[in-house]
Amino acid sequence: MRKRLLGVAVALVALAGAVQAQDKKVTIGVSIPAADHGWTAGVVFHAERVAKLLMKEHPGLNVIVKTSPDAATQANAVQDLETQGIDALVILPSDPDPLVNAIKEVKGKGKFVALVDRAPSVNDDSVRDLYVAGNNPALGEVAGKYIADKTPDAQVVIIRGLPIPIDQQRQDGFDKGIAGSKVKVLDRQFGNWNRDDAFKVMQDYLTKYPKIDVVWCQDDDMAVGVLQAIEQAKRNDIKYVVAGAGSKDMIKKVMDGDKLIPVDVLYPPSMVATAMQLTAASFYDQVPVRGTYILDATLVTKDNAKDFYFPDSPF
Repeated sequence: MRKRLLGVAVALVALAGAVQAQDKKVTIGVSIPAADHGWTAGVVFHAERVAKLLMKEHPGLNVIVKTSPDAATQANAVQDLETQGIDALVILPSDPDPLVNAIKEVKGKGKFVALVDRAPSVNDDSVRDLYVAGNNPALGEVAGKYIADKTPDAQVVIIRGLPIPIDQQRQDGFDKGIAGSKVKVLDRQFGNWNRDDAFKVMQDYLTKYPKIDVVWCQDDDMAVGVLQAIEQAKRNDIKYVVAGAGSKDMIKKVMDGDKLIPVDVLYPPSMVATAMQLTAASFYDQVPVRGTYILDATLVTKDNAKDFYFPDSPF
């Protein structure tokens, strides 16, 4: 009898401890760019979605999500979050280097900082506790390998993003992916991760090259412009387009077996949500989450597309 009562007592103490942990008061501030194009619209959607889920899971948790159109406004937003007594900051900087001082100020006060995607020139534990990002080199390499395997003699045109480091990382990854194959790159031009600019670049390609097998563009937004240009030109030589990011429209095309969009390469707009979940876990689950987390550039196919489809997302 005594052993049974002791067992019950231990169970009650453990339960009380678990309840107390759940009721622990924690405030996480989330600072992200405003939804100025498709991918960032997805970032905002997933941040707000997961904020609700986390607060439901942890009654003592308060998550404050703030969006900002530019670096200066975002610096002010970070200061505002700080005055609200946050215990942690999750931030995807619109432009990382101009925001370093604002981030370091939060970190210097002993707050947990999770930096997402866009890293400043110095990206170490003086700036953040946690770094979560997509895999830019792999985004290009996965696309290149797919094309080399599926269409080994393909003549390919490329629409790059902007002339910045992550674009070069993606381009270098693509070149690695097709290395050793007979894939021929006809041209490379910048589409600025913009569907209208990509439409114009693709129109130029279609005029310039009578035969194109495959189009690689780094971004699903640009793929919208590419598909529009192909349709308007009534070209039927193009076998398929490979883009990336994981927009719901492109994922749906993959799910439906669209011949022009057989795959997509994931650069998840949900990565801020991943950082939010890890940050909450560090407070409530007492698990080690400090360090660098690089997410896979998953090849989305018809077989796994449903795992990445969010019909309610704006992106």
